[in-house]
Amino acid sequence: MNKQKLTRFISKYYLNGFVNSVILNSNSNKIAARFISADKTLLGELEMDKWPFEDAEVGIYSTDQFLKLLGVLDDDINVSIKKSGDKSISLKVTDALSAVNYMLSDTSIISKPPVMKNIPNFQLKIEMTPQIMNKFISGKGALSETDNFTVITNGTDTKLVIGYSSISTNRVTIPVITTESTDINNITFNANIFKEVLSANKECESAVFEVSSEGLSKIIFNVDDYSSTYYLVAIQDND
Repeated sequence: MNKQKLTRFISKYYLNGFVNSVILNSNSNKIAARFISADKTLLGELEMDKWPFEDAEVGIYSTDQFLKLLGVLDDDINVSIKKSGDKSISLKVTDALSAVNYMLSDTSIISKPPVMKNIPNFQLKIEMTPQIMNKFISGKGALSETDNFTVITNGTDTKLVIGYSSISTNRVTIPVITTESTDINNITFNANIFKEVLSANKECESAVFEVSSEGLSKIIFNVDDYSSTYYLVAIQDND
């Protein structure tokens, strides 16, 4: 097995620490996860194909610790599960010379994301090209203390504004192209999480960021053997 393929999968739900606990489901050479951020503003679904592994449900409570253990190993690894009956107890990961053991969590103590029901219509569809993704990542890096970004549109012109406020502030404004658009009120989302979503999927050549006037957004990435979907819940805009 290729360690980089596994760590790339992990990065797409871990999001640099915003999601540390997750239940992984392996079935028919596919591994999948549904996850939710600690602040409940992000819900995601992730799948990776062509991962030859036994069928199992695996509780990862501390992804940060698991990644550190994987870092000890070379790129060519073998992963096996120790079980007690049907319950997964630990993961043993080995390379040609070394081995690490990671104790698994009881899945009952890991928060399970709610099933998305009654998903609203998305009136705004924004093309997220590599250039736009890189600009957002760089803009958020320049405004490291700024937590939010706002989607602003008049139905014709649309922009993403990091650090938007009704008063003068340091901000980054990124004009974007829409495939569908209508005049909706300003909607604000968590910029820290969105930056990590884009960073974890920046190898994707294109994606569509969909926004609903009801305060929900969605973005889907499909690249190589990975398919990832993220829902972001709007946050209260104090301005």
